[in-house]
Amino acid sequence: MKRFGWRQWALLAAFVLVLLFTGLFATRTARRALYWRVHHDEQIRPWMSLPYVAHSYRVPPRVLYEALGIPHPLHDRRPLREIAREQKRPVSEVIAILQTAIAQARAHPAASPRPPEPGRSP
Repeated sequence: MKRFGWRQWALLAAFVLVLLFTGLFATRTARRALYWRVHHDEQIRPWMSLPYVAHSYRVPPRVLYEALGIPHPLHDRRPLREIAREQKRPVSEVIAILQTAIAQARAHPAASPRPPEPGRSP
């Protein structure tokens, strides 16, 4: 049996690193997919952000922003607690408004169309 040279060891180390990175990203992807499979229609809590609520309830985020009368900023991660404080409302009132908006969006899906899927014509 022949001993490995430095090139073979380098190639083996690169292969192991590629396997580790692939495993890491596959694990992260699987965990996220499983998380959202279980966390549908979560009870709305003050720590949640509007995009989180929109994702959990499968409604467009703009529906929730419009219901609260605020512009839809990109990458908004403010919790509902902070939004309620800024609007000088109790958190329970903000949650009630969101629940009403979600119910209306689900009752009239044509009023809140989903964006077309990539690769498909509308």
